[in-house]
Amino acid sequence: MRLSSRVPAALISVSCLLTCAASGLTVEPVVAGGTLYTVATVNLTTDRLQLHWLNPTTQAPYTTFTQLQARLRKEGRRMTFATNSGIYAPGLRPLGLHVENGRTLVPLNMASRGGNFALLPNGVFWVKGARAGVTETRRYAALNVQPTFATQSGPLLLQNGQVHPAFNRSGTSFKLRSGVGVCRDGRVRFAVSAGPVNFYSFAVFFRDTLGCPDALYLDGSISAYATGSRSTQLADFAGIWSVSR
Repeated sequence: MRLSSRVPAALISVSCLLTCAASGLTVEPVVAGGTLYTVATVNLTTDRLQLHWLNPTTQAPYTTFTQLQARLRKEGRRMTFATNSGIYAPGLRPLGLHVENGRTLVPLNMASRGGNFALLPNGVFWVKGARAGVTETRRYAALNVQPTFATQSGPLLLQNGQVHPAFNRSGTSFKLRSGVGVCRDGRVRFAVSAGPVNFYSFAVFFRDTLGCPDALYLDGSISAYATGSRSTQLADFAGIWSVSR
């Protein structure tokens, strides 16, 4: 699959982005519609993708990529990519479903009011072995997927290639945004914009540039990522997705 135009090699070098050939993970800059995105492509047959919230030693949220990186290092693993998992409630508690290692730590949230999370349809990004999906919340509840890892957020960016009905090309809400898609090649792609973008353009980026018919919005202005040597984090997080080896 051909991604859209790339930024110059000099910018790639300055940004300290990486390709981890041994694990299959790639992290690269992609430009579409005049906006720069950082895109992490995860191959679930070779990459170890996990979701984290509470440190098992302290039972407190990790809050930062650095804290999670230190924990993984104690387990003999090196973090190659991380990003925040989605919208959270006061007290650094995930606002919606949060599943770690098959355990549901926060139940599915069926709210129909309250910010972007409840801009229906919203959905769940789930991982089970080498399979992943982005599934609308009510449909997910009926599927009984029993995932290994899952996070709920909203709104859905794309469902079967269709842009969320509330989005429009001329939308005036421009913010930094992050999201995750499950793409036609079976891979998972996380994307974090480097600048403000509206929901419509972000959804179309996943569909037309990354080849993902299903995608979920994760978070807005505080969205960030880390590659091990680089972190763009400016605020504390609740849940964090990581790729490690």
